Amino acid sequence: MREFSLPALYEVPADGNLTDIVRRNAAQHPDVAVMARKVGGVWQDVTATTFLAEVHAAAKGLIASGIQPGDRVGLMSRTRYEWTLLDFAIWSAGAVTVPVYETSSPEQVQWILGDSGATACIVELDNHTATVESVRETLPALKHVWQIEAGGLEELGRLGQGVTDATVDERSSQARADDPATIVYTSGTTGRPKGCVLTHRSFFAECGNIVERLRPLFRTGECSVLLFLPLAHVFGRLVQIAPMMAPIKLGCVPDIKNLTDELAAFRPTLILGVPRVFEKVYNSARAKAQADGKGKIFDKAADTAITYSKALDTPAGPSLGLKIKYRTFDKLVYSKLRAVLGGKGEYAISGGAPLGERLGHFFRGIGFTVLEGYGLTESCAATAFNPWDRQKIGTVGQPLPGSVIRIADDGEVLLHGEHLFKGYWNNEAATADALADGWFHTGDIGTLDEDGYLRITGRKKEIIVTAGGKNVAPAVIEDRIRAHALVAECMVVGDGRPFVGALVTIDEEFLGRWAADHGKPAGATAASLRDDPDLIAAIQAAVDDGNAAVSKAESVRKFRILSSQFSEDSGHLTPSLKLKRNVVAKDYADEIEAIYAK
Repeated sequence: MREFSLPALYEVPADGNLTDIVRRNAAQHPDVAVMARKVGGVWQDVTATTFLAEVHAAAKGLIASGIQPGDRVGLMSRTRYEWTLLDFAIWSAGAVTVPVYETSSPEQVQWILGDSGATACIVELDNHTATVESVRETLPALKHVWQIEAGGLEELGRLGQGVTDATVDERSSQARADDPATIVYTSGTTGRPKGCVLTHRSFFAECGNIVERLRPLFRTGECSVLLFLPLAHVFGRLVQIAPMMAPIKLGCVPDIKNLTDELAAFRPTLILGVPRVFEKVYNSARAKAQADGKGKIFDKAADTAITYSKALDTPAGPSLGLKIKYRTFDKLVYSKLRAVLGGKGEYAISGGAPLGERLGHFFRGIGFTVLEGYGLTESCAATAFNPWDRQKIGTVGQPLPGSVIRIADDGEVLLHGEHLFKGYWNNEAATADALADGWFHTGDIGTLDEDGYLRITGRKKEIIVTAGGKNVAPAVIEDRIRAHALVAECMVVGDGRPFVGALVTIDEEFLGRWAADHGKPAGATAASLRDDPDLIAAIQAAVDDGNAAVSKAESVRKFRILSSQFSEDSGHLTPSLKLKRNVVAKDYADEIEAIYAK
């Protein structure tokens, strides 16, 4: 199939904007908890009425400070309650939010605030303030910097005491659906980040249709979401706005370091994450079982879960024997894994990278279905996702209701719909190129099946052409190799080379446990073990598993274990954890050459 669409389930209000959501919630669901925040280490609910009052208090301060309709306001913070509060406050002042990753360098901050022409910036911590101040002389439009942890919200509250509710209501109602709501800068896998202008219409079309299509996951007063993704990323914004539209309760945590404890305390019914989170859950559970001497039981349970899930997609369904086996493992293993995920959840939504069929079947098999989706910053996050009642594991689902997916003659995925971005800020040439012929050109390669389910097979710019003329899409094999507990990242190489190779980094979190189990010295590192035969054999097993998913010509013939991990700090990963392939290729040119040395 070359093109598929679904009718819209939600009508975007022509004269509305995102501030309508918080006013509607306060009017229709005044006592419903729309958010929760941690106070003294304990989660406390925030009702729709309280949230609206706090949004308006911050908006009054922004208005009193001279923020004008259409002004851009930077927001640089970790994921926390105040991020969401300030996002809606900025909109309520008639302004446009410009997210900045809290890990951004001074050069990146200078580019984003300067390119957007931000007149103010709200930061979280001292180091964020220091970063902004270090480049402030080059930002003539920047008039204000407030810091959350230095009483910034309280200062805004004091500044706005003389501003009336009527003034906020007037400002809140100025923006229309097609006006900019935010400028989200792409994470920049190549070149400087481009500012994607997303309108209020974009988010209404995106979140409204997702909530309607996944309505059982968004039951007001019953469901809840724990957000741990960065809100500077468009996926995080989706996770913020969709629950508010439903409305259901939203909780925010700054990172995933203590995610297990946070899940146990908050007990969400729905989790939205990236594949790496779900890989960590699986690998941690398996490693713990092995440490407790129950590794074989866990592996049998995992195989049973996968077999059971696959059987659900067959006309006959699971056999009686499989059902009995499944019930046994449900008591011994699956129930404990669900408890790790909070104990109340049945569904998760995964995006950002391919999840992998094995992991998808595993989680559905334990009674926690991960619905895979696909999208880009330019598509306001998800442009396709698996419906809760018609999942096809291994695909990224059907188009967002109200949108169209087309496969071009060269296999590129093209998009059309109200959720798409308006264009790139200050970059008409890039906008014209991306939106040629009225379709957004994603740069991704994919296929549509007979039911309109999309499979992504790679990126046009990442396609490797070997010396023998074989086209290789790296994503498929990289994702399979990365699924191994010991593998942190994998980058396939081989453009213009005689065969396909790979650079592999080791996950330090699991290396220590593996080293202890295999009699290696305490404190052993990837650098000290990269030539160790046992480690090489373990990575070879991961590579063999990856090779099983592709043809012989596409398979990895040789690999190199690197001494260190790729990270955002090292400059090899974007804030959304995507590989900067050109940077890796440059910095590890000698390692790549070593793969092909005779």
